[in-house]
Amino acid sequence: MSELITAELVDLDLSAETKEAAARALAERMVAAGRVTDLDGFLADVAAREAQMPTGLDGGIGIPHCRSAHVTEPTLAFGRSGRGIDFGAVDGPADLIFLIAAPAGGDADHLSILSTLARHLMDEAFTGALRSAVEPGPAAALIRGDEPPRPDAGEASAPEPEPEPTPEPEPAAAPEPAAAPAPFRIVAVTSCPTGIAHTYMAAESLEKAGKAAGVEVSVETQGSAGFKRLDPRLVAAADGVIFAHDVEVRDKDRFAGKPTVDVGVKAGVNRPAELIAEVREKAERGETGAPARAAAPMDKDADQADGFATRLRTWLMTGVSYVVPFVAAGGLLIALAFALGGYTVDKAPSVAHHFLWTESASWAALLFQTGSVAFGFLVPVLAGFIAYGMADRPGLVPGFVGGAVALTVNAGFLGGLIAGLLAGAVVRAVQRIGIPPALRGIMPVVVIPLLSSAVVGFLMFLVVGKPVAALQKGLTDWLSGLSGANAVILGALLGLMMCFDLGGPLNKVAYTFAVGGLAHPNEGSLKVMAAVMAAGMVPPLAMALATTVRGRLFTTTERENGKAAWVLGASFITEGAIPFAAADPLRVIPSAMAGGAVTGALSMAFGCTLRAPHGGIFVVPLIGQPLLYLLAIAAGTGVSAALVMLLKGLRGAPGAGSSGTAAAATGEREVPVAA
Repeated sequence: MSELITAELVDLDLSAETKEAAARALAERMVAAGRVTDLDGFLADVAAREAQMPTGLDGGIGIPHCRSAHVTEPTLAFGRSGRGIDFGAVDGPADLIFLIAAPAGGDADHLSILSTLARHLMDEAFTGALRSAVEPGPAAALIRGDEPPRPDAGEASAPEPEPEPTPEPEPAAAPEPAAAPAPFRIVAVTSCPTGIAHTYMAAESLEKAGKAAGVEVSVETQGSAGFKRLDPRLVAAADGVIFAHDVEVRDKDRFAGKPTVDVGVKAGVNRPAELIAEVREKAERGETGAPARAAAPMDKDADQADGFATRLRTWLMTGVSYVVPFVAAGGLLIALAFALGGYTVDKAPSVAHHFLWTESASWAALLFQTGSVAFGFLVPVLAGFIAYGMADRPGLVPGFVGGAVALTVNAGFLGGLIAGLLAGAVVRAVQRIGIPPALRGIMPVVVIPLLSSAVVGFLMFLVVGKPVAALQKGLTDWLSGLSGANAVILGALLGLMMCFDLGGPLNKVAYTFAVGGLAHPNEGSLKVMAAVMAAGMVPPLAMALATTVRGRLFTTTERENGKAAWVLGASFITEGAIPFAAADPLRVIPSAMAGGAVTGALSMAFGCTLRAPHGGIFVVPLIGQPLLYLLAIAAGTGVSAALVMLLKGLRGAPGAGSSGTAAAATGEREVPVAA
């Protein structure tokens, strides 16, 4: 097994001026060492990780890192900058830059080494020795742990001599007083998206700050090397909890009912003493409650407006993610019922009272009525799991109740969204109320569901429900009357939304808007569903076509991804285009949006309809005007593929020559300057 870092992977005179240039310079050393197979693909993965959260740390450290399929084995490259490079740290530029590369399925041993390095970065003697290193070889050995830090990096050159022990006085006859009270105990969980660096740095910072404050801190690091669950006895005895994380904490319910501070992992690295003081203050006030669950908790150091907007998106996407299986099951059952029994199947009597085993009409009615029952859960599930995303399990009851009330007052999907947000907000407010310790046990089971359901019911029935119902009715009537230019413009807009973030929040907004219309279908809502699905199929199909027609413009990995994109696009899985967009967003995303807009507009202009919420080309028999529908998809795919090939071709035109010839010969892309 190769060494994690060698002298060839060390640059003690890094001349790069930006973090992108620094990552490229160090990554090129990894490519030369045979540790990275695709420079641009790897840098795209590094950039994607950097976009999630800056990787600069206080003390002049930058740690760009990622897990990537383009990495052959866990590798570390180190660069030292004389002028400093901005990696987003609060205290200024970084002069010590560590590029950490882990394979997508990296082995646990090497990832453990990477985690050990992350802890060493919190040691001033270690970083001081790296700043004074004069040769790459010793610097690499120091990072590997083969050579201890020299004592000239901010520490005394020799340890102070131990003072002579003084004789202890004879013990008094009386026994010693009772032992000092037990120290304050904190359990903490740290995690970051890659689970390589910030996870372990936050743990080290919290443990050091705990020692300085006389607090016992036990940390569970949920990193790439796996995690060892904290002893349940430690959790039970803890006086407070700190979550420093940017991904969901696993088995979070273990910590329910304790004073909790919930922040991003970077806060755990940069201000651990503040977090410890905050959780102690909460304990003194008796403030407890179930920790909030979120799929991607935000860094509390970020701007407040941005933080709320991102959290709001996360809460809404949590609800949508739980609704999608109900949409797929119910919608496809209803679509199959119409295909089998015709468009009058919704008038059939209940199969509980009338069912003939030999009649297809009875089977069609069974499918329709089962699908309708599944669709009946959409709004309550949406509201319930939005509240769940905000307030964990205590939010489920008021969320489901609010969603059911939204159905009762005909407020539809909009009412469900509002009910979920109201329920989550009410529960979070109730959890902040200081209560006696004796009552904490019944809070999640009795008090919170009772109070929050009553408040949400009042608001939905008497305050919010009727205005939202009127708005929902107006939207439905508008869709029913769509025709001509208005329909085409809406189709183009929905196509742009579906292809902008390729399965992200804006894509989900357009999809949820379309699916909401299937609950009470009319001609306009069925056209919208058709346009949304057609546009969502375009990006992966276009990338597949482009890699087939002009393969030399793409890397070997992208050409392989292009083969899979045929199937993903045909199945209406827009996310199949994400690998292409991540590597070259400024060319791929605009091209995908143009093709999606064309397809959405044509689908609406042709009057295509769709009763199924998903399925791609496999539900073509359920599509109105199926041949024109396929023509719309083909047109958008052609436009998108042509644009992306044109833009990628133009990129290589300036400075063509040896580099361009080499790129063409090897099938590798040149470096995208703008991207």
